[in-house]
Amino acid sequence: MDVLVPYDTRDPKTRLGPFLTAAERRSLARAMLTDVLDSLSRVGVEPTVLATEAVEAGVPVRVDDRPLTPAVNAAIAGRDGPVAVVMADLGLATPAALERLLTAEGGVVLAPGLGGGTNALLARHPEFRVDYHGVSYRDHRAAARAVGAAVTTVDSFRLAVDVDDPADLAEVLVHGDGETATHLRTLGVEVTTDGGRVAVTRSAEKSGETG
Repeated sequence: MDVLVPYDTRDPKTRLGPFLTAAERRSLARAMLTDVLDSLSRVGVEPTVLATEAVEAGVPVRVDDRPLTPAVNAAIAGRDGPVAVVMADLGLATPAALERLLTAEGGVVLAPGLGGGTNALLARHPEFRVDYHGVSYRDHRAAARAVGAAVTTVDSFRLAVDVDDPADLAEVLVHGDGETATHLRTLGVEVTTDGGRVAVTRSAEKSGETG
């Protein structure tokens, strides 16, 4: 089975811009990639990182600087066997959660994100193609049906949390124990409560330190 891990090396996680500097966002993206690759290796998978530019990842790297959808579709076109796509920003991904995805039955297996996106998928149908714009989980279900592929949804909190906004950092700090959570703590990011809801804050001496 081929597994692709898309990874933006240039300007990742722009929605964290008000909270983290550009350098901090890049280092956080790298920590999340490390966790995803580690979890995949622990289920016996050597993925290919689909990166926007050359990067050392310890696994094969395919460089494609196009937007996510055309880059992934170019990578999966013409493959004979099943192909999985696992996003690089799943800071809570575990081997058990990824194994559920990779062993689930169905022509197309989808792991939706909390905001309606698609955080991971497995495509066994050769005609299935991705479209990550908008509510991609809904769109991928429709795309699977259009090519006659049975759809399976993997309901997994660990795969549903992708890190895009400061609120997502709180989930990683509460539930994570990997490189991502450790790195956030080195940046001075801490869990707090705001009106009864969990949020994050930064210690003053760490804020902007790596910018």
